[in-house]
Amino acid sequence: MTPDGLREGVLKEVGKVVVDRGREAELLLEALLARGHVLLEGVPGVSKTLLAKSFARCVDLGFRRVQFTPDMLPLDIVGGFIFNMKDRSFEFRKGPAFTNILLADEINRAPPKVQSALLESMQEGQVTVEGHTEPLPSPHMVIATQNPIEFQGVYPLPEGQLDRFMLKVVFAYPTNKTEAAIIGRNVLIDDDAIAVQNVVSSVEIAEAIRDVHSVKVSEEMLDYLARLGSATRNDGRVSLGVSPRAMVQLARCAQARAYLSRRDYLIPDDIQELSVEVLSHRIRLRQSIEITEESADAPTIIREIVDGVEPPR
Repeated sequence: MTPDGLREGVLKEVGKVVVDRGREAELLLEALLARGHVLLEGVPGVSKTLLAKSFARCVDLGFRRVQFTPDMLPLDIVGGFIFNMKDRSFEFRKGPAFTNILLADEINRAPPKVQSALLESMQEGQVTVEGHTEPLPSPHMVIATQNPIEFQGVYPLPEGQLDRFMLKVVFAYPTNKTEAAIIGRNVLIDDDAIAVQNVVSSVEIAEAIRDVHSVKVSEEMLDYLARLGSATRNDGRVSLGVSPRAMVQLARCAQARAYLSRRDYLIPDDIQELSVEVLSHRIRLRQSIEITEESADAPTIIREIVDGVEPPR
């Protein structure tokens, strides 16, 4: 399957049930091909979970969904040792994390101990319980949804957890036109008449991942990425800039964007188009800036930083 066919096939199927979320769906595809994870943030009812489920149905990969709640334990996610009464011995029981695409719904409603259970699996593709290590299926992607921290009953994700997500995609409220289309689709069309089809096989996904990895990144582009990372750490409005791991994630996601654009090399546009989603959740603003400047938020500052760094010609 060509990159064009892969992208158009996924966007067409997702568009059957999710209205006007083409860019968000494409970001999910880029993260999958770049072997990254995605955090979807927005108020309830803006199609975060619906998008994740629809995207997972498009590809021939294993899929599990876990609804995170305050009473969950790490065992409920990664699994653990269970006593087998028949054999009179302990055996490792795999949790729902052992799948290709894991939908962690409302991840910030679970306590930090449960959230941290995903750290190793997201970074290293494996799970270790009581000294026993089990590899996860490949590819392994976590799509997590969360409500804004202003909502009751949520636990803010720590920086270490946020840094594991390649992308953070913020869902805004739809426009009037889009909202009318959403209402019409849900009221006038029978849900059973809409079915998302599997359009990409696991073999095609594996081949695309290999092709993405082979997209060339020139010395000039590597220098550009390093200067962008340094600029976030030297900006006076930022108390905590991005880490080298963030810039690696940006480069990998940009490779996926280049591949889907039918190029085997990176250009500055690939990096600039993804910088907000990859970097904004990884910086911390100075408290004085957050208090005194109403328009100072992380995405805006990242855009300004990127605009201020000269790209290679």
